[in-house]
Amino acid sequence: MIYNRIKEHRARLNLSQEELARIVGVRRETISNLEKGKYNPSLVLAWNIAQVFGVSIEEVFTVTEE
Repeated sequence: MIYNRIKEHRARLNLSQEELARIVGVRRETISNLEKGKYNPSLVLAWNIAQVFGVSIEEVFTVTEE
């Protein structure tokens, strides 16, 4: 399972879901679904999100065994 800290990083930068979505080129619903764990990002999307936050992918996304 993939856990993420998108919401935490968005709050740190004072970004809305809509703003983050626009920056990385996806719909707001995609960001919402990522935050809720309903959707796993592609590597490119994970990379782009991490770049916006100025951190490594591992600081945003954590993979755990179920």
